[in-house]
Amino acid sequence: MYRMNARRLALLAAAGIALFGATRVMLPRTFAGASAPRAEDANTPVIRFVKNPEMAPPLEAQDISGKPVNKENWAGKVVLVNFWATWCPPCREEIPELLELKKEYKDRLEIVGISEDDDPPESVSKFARQKGMTYPIVMATPELIEAYGGVPALPTSFLIDTQGRVVQKHSGLYPIASYHREIRVLLGMSTDARVETFVDTGQVFLKNAANATELPGVSFKGLTADQKKRALRRLNSENCTCGCKLTLSQCRVNDSECPYSGKLAAQVVKEVASGAKPARTPPAKGTSSISE
Repeated sequence: MYRMNARRLALLAAAGIALFGATRVMLPRTFAGASAPRAEDANTPVIRFVKNPEMAPPLEAQDISGKPVNKENWAGKVVLVNFWATWCPPCREEIPELLELKKEYKDRLEIVGISEDDDPPESVSKFARQKGMTYPIVMATPELIEAYGGVPALPTSFLIDTQGRVVQKHSGLYPIASYHREIRVLLGMSTDARVETFVDTGQVFLKNAANATELPGVSFKGLTADQKKRALRRLNSENCTCGCKLTLSQCRVNDSECPYSGKLAAQVVKEVASGAKPARTPPAKGTSSISE
């Protein structure tokens, strides 16, 4: 597994922020395609699902107790794929709520924990026994994390419907009442919430940032329609230099506060508007211009 590195430090920082804001609802920033709430529905809880959800990535592994975990066995169930770690305070805080959900919906809900711990499975297993975690836990691999589009903060949960499609992603602590509403809707049970849909432009799978026509913190003001298309093509092909190994578009969706992608995106827009050639040679895909 991984050693302590910049990514883990970033996850720790994100975890601390999530703990501080534990009472806040963390929802995707943009819901393209979602309808505006009607005045009479102002007090009605809203849940949001992807309009055209994608099938969940393949998962065939053994959990930390040696039992097989296979996505093919999820048919007809709602599934929460929960990325977490024993060293993450909000993750530990979330465990009793996940156990409550499992107790409430029994065999109609499957929870799969994906541990991003550096410690061996035996240590994670001991922690799980102490916390009474009865759902399967799989040790994360780089391939599994990449399959889910990158996991920028812990905990992060992917909500999968009974047809095996990923309909939502929640990063950070998420209110259990909202989980109840989402699960009940996916199981065809009654709920007090209404459902809105959105087009995934990176909120669930980062690769879908390529579908976005607007990006957090990026102004396309003054560009013609053709110039905007050219700018978006560059933003989707050039990498950020912050070390995230994401395209500029993906980095803006993933971290709207990143000063590197913000500055570079503004530079791209300026160059496209003036007709100037790129002022830099973009790093190769999957590389970074930051020195290790």
